Amino acid sequence: MKEILILYYSHRGSVRALAEQIARGVHQVPGAAARVRTVPRVSTVCEAVEEAIPADGPPYVEACDLEECIGLALGSPTRFGNMAAPMKYFLDGLAGPWANGTLAGKPACVFTSTASLHGGQESTLLSMMLPLLHHGMLIAGLPYTEPALDATSGGGTPYGASHVAGQDGSPVLSADEAALAQAQGRLLAQYALKLAEAR
Repeated sequence: MKEILILYYSHRGSVRALAEQIARGVHQVPGAAARVRTVPRVSTVCEAVEEAIPADGPPYVEACDLEECIGLALGSPTRFGNMAAPMKYFLDGLAGPWANGTLAGKPACVFTSTASLHGGQESTLLSMMLPLLHHGMLIAGLPYTEPALDATSGGGTPYGASHVAGQDGSPVLSADEAALAQAQGRLLAQYALKLAEAR
């Protein structure tokens, strides 16, 4: 089995819900499996704020996860039109994998969640693509051949799967949001397997 790394940070559970649906999509592709990982919170006073192992959910990402994956789905909630600090902090620390070309030539996609419909989903998704491009990754979007992209009245963009959580932060995805997240996982796994075979 070839593994797709699904790496996310989730504050209230919405991005985690998207990650779970993306993993379901990955598992729909024969020969592909999802490896789900997260990143710890960061402190504004520069000290450890998390245990070495999360209390629940997936483990924290390690260097071997990046090396062993054949594709990457990267998710974060939106913070003023950009990714959240824990994900940015993690990405900023990847000088070694960047210098080694660990992620070069692998496909990637991005996903996010916002409280409001126009809360910066697309700018967040685009900003998350930038470091992936610096790593030489191949960015995969969501094509309009996915019917839910035209039907959705909540989250879902051609730049990546998304969720509108509302002011209460509900992690419950709409049917369209879930369908698009699964489609994104499925497409990423298909692309990754084809590229891995070509190498």
